[in-house]
Amino acid sequence: MSESTTGLRRAVTGPLLFLFILGDVLGAGVYALVGELAVEAGGAVWLPLIVALLMALLTAASYAELVTKYPQAGGSAVFAQRAFGSPLVSFLVGFCMLAAGVTSAAGLSLAFAGDYLGAFWDVPAVPAALVFLALIAALNARGIKESLGANVVMTVIEVSGLLLVVVLGAIVMGRGEGDLGRLAELPAETSWGMAALGGALIAFYSFVGFETSANLAEEVTDVRRVYPRALFGALIAAGVIYVLVGIVAPAVVSPETLSGSSGPLLEVVRAAGGVPLQLFSVIALIAVANGALLTMIMASRLAYGMAREGLLPAALGRVLPHRRTPWVAIVVTTAVAMLLAATGSLVDLASTVVLLLLFVFLSTNVAVLVLRRDPVDRPHFRVWTPVPVLAAATCLGLLTQQEARHWALAGVLMAVGLVLYLVTRRFSRPVPSGE
Repeated sequence: MSESTTGLRRAVTGPLLFLFILGDVLGAGVYALVGELAVEAGGAVWLPLIVALLMALLTAASYAELVTKYPQAGGSAVFAQRAFGSPLVSFLVGFCMLAAGVTSAAGLSLAFAGDYLGAFWDVPAVPAALVFLALIAALNARGIKESLGANVVMTVIEVSGLLLVVVLGAIVMGRGEGDLGRLAELPAETSWGMAALGGALIAFYSFVGFETSANLAEEVTDVRRVYPRALFGALIAAGVIYVLVGIVAPAVVSPETLSGSSGPLLEVVRAAGGVPLQLFSVIALIAVANGALLTMIMASRLAYGMAREGLLPAALGRVLPHRRTPWVAIVVTTAVAMLLAATGSLVDLASTVVLLLLFVFLSTNVAVLVLRRDPVDRPHFRVWTPVPVLAAATCLGLLTQQEARHWALAGVLMAVGLVLYLVTRRFSRPVPSGE
């Protein structure tokens, strides 16, 4: 069969890619973790959000160069293979991202099955999370165009929900009921530096997701022109929305109330009044669902790309003949996400995602510098050299803030990955692009 009928379809336009990245970044970060930011930074929720945005933009610049230079599925794993020439290093980088993706989807499924869903049905969290993941897999398998079409609708809804919070906050402030002074209040015995760095570790989870777009490189039209614009535009748009939410939330609701709620933005809606709480719960559920869908799209495409490189079993490179979606990769990544959802908690899963991705980002930022020795005959985005150096330094700084239990969980996942690598190298082979 020819590549034209078995390869991935180039159906992702610039606007679709922008909305893909925006939807993946917005996700459940602010909807679920504003309360955790209030624990670390008090009323200065906006501060770690700004710091995390700047850190994300640094690493995003490295992705913009490498994706436009090597536009193929596999993302960071492919970049590592080209830069370091080691199948083991490439596998570990790719598996870190793959593990982060399925771990993030597991956490999002638990967020979906929590208090926001509880506003409608009192159902056990784990079974609801498993059903949710199964539905996400079905949509993912249907097709990339259909999945991103659903993403357009869900992204518009989740952005509208965050803008609604900003507007309601402004209304409360206009009534003289808020307190802007809270924006400068820090937790006891916490300095501004501690609030910025400690909170940035959590806030960084709110921005991860931009890296998943690298795995759509083979499905983007005119990737060298479209990708950088969509990437930076989506990150900046998400950052502006996040900072606005980070200002109005503690101004309207005390940091103590935010930190004690699993649905912190629901507290803002409750304080403002006039909007049914169940309506906002629907919006929050859609936001979480969108993040999970886009994360699982990434995970399945990454597994597909790694299989083609001979880093994962060749079966993961199989594509549905008519839908042309990587169905085996979708089934396997969904099964792993279900296992993690049944055994983990949202906070621990989110922190482990950041830990795993920091290693991926560190590798990518170094790869940019190494691959400057590999010129290509096509025009591509080029980042100023000090940027990836600074980005790598920020990754190392955030790694020092991780807790032991998150290192332990990440270590278990990587040990499983190492065993899988050894088995794959012995029995598998790369899948040719036309096979």
